[in-house]
Amino acid sequence: MTTLQVKFELPERLAREAKAAGLLTPEALSRLLKEAMRRRAGQALLAGAERAAKADSEPITLEEIQAEVNAVRHARKTGKRA
Repeated sequence: MTTLQVKFELPERLAREAKAAGLLTPEALSRLLKEAMRRRAGQALLAGAERAAKADSEPITLEEIQAEVNAVRHARKTGKRA
């Protein structure tokens, strides 16, 4: 586990509403970041599929798909971009 101290500015209303909704807790922020990372990984996968479709290449195998998924998961764990 890594401890980070983050400071950022929010509009007053947004800060109030986020705090009232319980979104400024470490647990909530962690959950929001994880969801954002999942969305980013999904978007990267879809972008790759779109590039492959445009390239008129052969369909990829399930093993190749799994390798891509594994690469994204590894990148998420190590903090690197896939």
